[in-house]
This record gives sequence, structure tokens and C-alpha cells, in this order.
Amino acid sequence: MTEARASASPGPDANSLVSPTSSRSVTETVNGSHNFVIKGYSLAKGMGVGKHIASENFNVGGYDWAIYFYPDGKNPEDNSTYVSVFIALASEGTDVRALFELTLLDQSGRGKHKVHSHFDRSLESGPYTLKYRGSMGYKRFFRRAMLETSDFLKDDCLKINCTVGVVVSAIDCSRLHSIQVPESDIGAHFGMLLENEEGSDVVFDVAGEKFHAHKLILAARSPVFEAEFLVGKGENDCEVIVTDMEPKALLHFIYRDTLIEDEELSASSSSCMSSDSETLAEKLLAAADKYGLARLRLMCESLLCEDISVNSVAKILALADCYHAMDLKAVCLKFAAENLVAVMRSDGFEFLKEKCPLLQSELLKTVAGCEEDVSCGVTKSRSVWAQFSDGGDTNARSVRQQAWEGNNGERSRSMWVQLSDSGDTS
Repeated sequence: MTEARASASPGPDANSLVSPTSSRSVTETVNGSHNFVIKGYSLAKGMGVGKHIASENFNVGGYDWAIYFYPDGKNPEDNSTYVSVFIALASEGTDVRALFELTLLDQSGRGKHKVHSHFDRSLESGPYTLKYRGSMGYKRFFRRAMLETSDFLKDDCLKINCTVGVVVSAIDCSRLHSIQVPESDIGAHFGMLLENEEGSDVVFDVAGEKFHAHKLILAARSPVFEAEFLVGKGENDCEVIVTDMEPKALLHFIYRDTLIEDEELSASSSSCMSSDSETLAEKLLAAADKYGLARLRLMCESLLCEDISVNSVAKILALADCYHAMDLKAVCLKFAAENLVAVMRSDGFEFLKEKCPLLQSELLKTVAGCEEDVSCGVTKSRSVWAQFSDGGDTNARSVRQQAWEGNNGERSRSMWVQLSDSGDTS
């Protein structure tokens, strides 16, 4: 028989001790802000109690949010005495704990803003817990009669700033001591190289004005310059004659990877090369296309996208098509299709009909696509063709039928004639 014996493990001694570990839980807020401008306040009045105007969604802490403004109030019991403002969670399938701050901006310039903040308060039950479409805010944000005679309302416009703080908890395992690494300053160094002209080996001649640069840097940034200076026979060329670009702004981007300020550009005599009506973004979009600068093209597309309106969309669409700005072109086509009647009455639309016939066909296809989305319930926007029906147009039905049948040849041209007739109220 075998006898089993258990022996007690020895207690810790100096040689068996392991260094203790530690961790720390940190709960804090991830903050983000959104500015909401409400134009045409007087026209929004009367939309009804409980009905709101919503801002675009904005992201804070990984969640989507939106500002809701109720011009007639949210609470029926207040009988439209107050305007209401709320921040709503627009992300589905999640619970979020958050704080908020609402600021109604004083537009007199005296800085006497109306601020409601929960960041500095001691809340009995802690931060707000929200689910999808849950909101936090004030039913009685401001008495409407007082608002309409105050400096918060100017030119029939209100400006609201919202700050959301999303509560997050994490285990902080960082070391007690850390070394901060500054942001990259390579752009500043290359920018100084451009300004000091040290080691420059190529000159851009623009109407007699000289701009010194470096072939290797140009070649590294642009495939066109690479082919011209390093691959092609122009390797030994020391001067380039330029007649169709904005050299100061282009070189600023190539060396610094940022856009030049308009004020700095206006100080350069080279800016007179282009029409005064051209914006910096328009000039650089052409240069980006010519020299294969994809990032510059996107930066220009982003700037031009902010300027899209009924009156400008035709011009911007033509630019986007000419310089292969495909993202901007898609936005312009969709905007023009959704605002077709108003766009057709603009001066730019006449230019589009005369000079850009291929874009007409593309716009027709976009119009038909928007109509199909409405029919299938993909979007909540009003039918494009309803714009004509609202105006009492009897041809809208036949126009719509042609859009479904096809968008090329004589069929496209016939449709444009009918669209033009439909949009004419004279």
C-alpha cells in the first residue's frame, strides 16, 4: 500500500516575492461641440407644438448626435410660450451616459451668451443615460416673446452651440512618467527650404516672376514632375515657363502639405494671372489635376463643396467634370437633381445647356435615380418630379415617363426641352 502525504507549501520568503502590479480605472468625458445656425426663424414659427428643426448629425465619443430646436415648444401645456432645445442620441442599439451644455449665442458682440451647462453641476443621479432617440435638454429653454426682442436673434437668425460629453471608463496602464512627442514639423522645414531657396535647381518663370524650387521634392510629390525631371529628357532643364497655374499656392502645398491663406496669396503679383472671379480652390483644382496631386484635389473638392448653392452648382459641376473631381461631381449632380426647378432657373443652367451637353445626360440619369429612390422608399426626400407637379405642370407625367425609358440621344434632348418648359413660370 502506498501512502500519500500532503505537505504544506512554504510561506513567501524574500527570494520568492514578485514585484506588485497596479492598475487604475479612469472615468471621464470625451467632449465634442457642434454649431447649429437656424436661418429664417420667423418662417419656422407656427410649425406646431412638438415639431422640431434638426441639425445635421455630428459624432462625439463614437456616437451620433443631433440638436433639435422646437420653435413652438415641445410641451403642449406651455401653449407655444417657450422655445425648446434638446440634444438627441442618433445612434441605434446602444446605451450612452452623457452630459451636455447648450449655449445661445449673443449676436450683439458683447458676449452675453445664454449658457445652460451640466458639466459643472453635482447631479444627484449622475450623468444622463440615453437610448436611441433619447434626448436631454430644456422644454422651457427661452420665453419666445423675450427671444424675439433680444440680441440672440439677428437678421432672423439664431446660433446655438452644443457641447456633448460622453462618459467613458478605461483602465489606465500607462507609466507614471511619459515623454510627449511633438507633432511632425517636416512641413515647416521643407517650407523654409522653399523660402530660403537653398539648393534650388529649377526655376518657374511666371510672366517674368521667378520661383525657385527643387527637382527632387517636386518629383517626389508629383508623378508629372517626376516624369519631367527624373525620367524624361528634361532632367537637366533649369527653367520652366508657366502660363496656366498659380505657382505660389501650388509650391506651398507641395512643400508644406497645406493650403496657402488667401491673404498671403493676394500679396503675390502672380495672382493676377487668373481671373479675379476665380477662387483659390478653383485655381488649385486645375493645378491638382494637371500635376496628379490627389490629396490637393480632394482638399479643393472639400472647399468647393461648401460653396454649392442653387446659383453656383452648375459652375461647380462644370469645374468638377473638367478636372476629374469625381466626389465633387457626384455631390453637384445629386444637389442639382434634388433642387431641379430652382437650378433650371439659374444663369448657370443656361451655360450648362450650351457648353456641357454630356453633363445634361448625366444630370438626367441622376434625376431618374433620385426618383427611383423615392419610389422604393430609400430616401425621405420629396420626389424630384413632385417639384413640377407642385407648380401645376401638366407635362410632368410625360417627363417622368421619359426618364424611366432612357437618357440618351433624341430622348434626352426632348426631355430637356420639356424640363425647361416646366421650370418657366413666365
